[in-house]
Amino acid sequence: MTDVQPRTDAEIQQDRTGTASTRRVVLMGAGGLGAAAALAACGTDSSGTNPNGTDFNNNPIPAGSTAAGDGGDTGGGNTGGGGGTVLVAASKVAVGGGVILDELVVTQPAEGTFKAFSNVCTHQGCKVTEIKNKQIVCRCHSSFFSIEDGSPVSGPAAQPLAATKVELDGDNVVASA
Repeated sequence: MTDVQPRTDAEIQQDRTGTASTRRVVLMGAGGLGAAAALAACGTDSSGTNPNGTDFNNNPIPAGSTAAGDGGDTGGGNTGGGGGTVLVAASKVAVGGGVILDELVVTQPAEGTFKAFSNVCTHQGCKVTEIKNKQIVCRCHSSFFSIEDGSPVSGPAAQPLAATKVELDGDNVVASA
């Protein structure tokens, strides 16, 4: 009589070890790894203020622009004359140009007319980097905004920069209520 083996060697090995690499187990493991990778990609680490992870702090400010903090008092002080918080000395804001402060961009599109806008680009949240040719420039993705009303002039940004009301109080541009 011949010895007939009713089970395969793989089935016998499974009984000895107690585990088997079935298609279901392999697919579940691969799915778990894929989910972990997707979650890890969502949790980017941004070392600074820019959500894209780059802050452009090491980039020099081009000629014709003023770096953040170089425009005078950037807040906290009151003029004492009934005005709002002093943003910058009016003499620091060139006609047809402006200055980039910690939170705002202050511009002077025409002699004696001062405007202020958020310095955060509406495209992807980068900080604007310079004021050139009567435009506020975001170098992240080359968006350009008008110094007159903060509206997008060119580039991927479709929304204007958020405006803040300002006025001239003596020799200073101040935030108004």
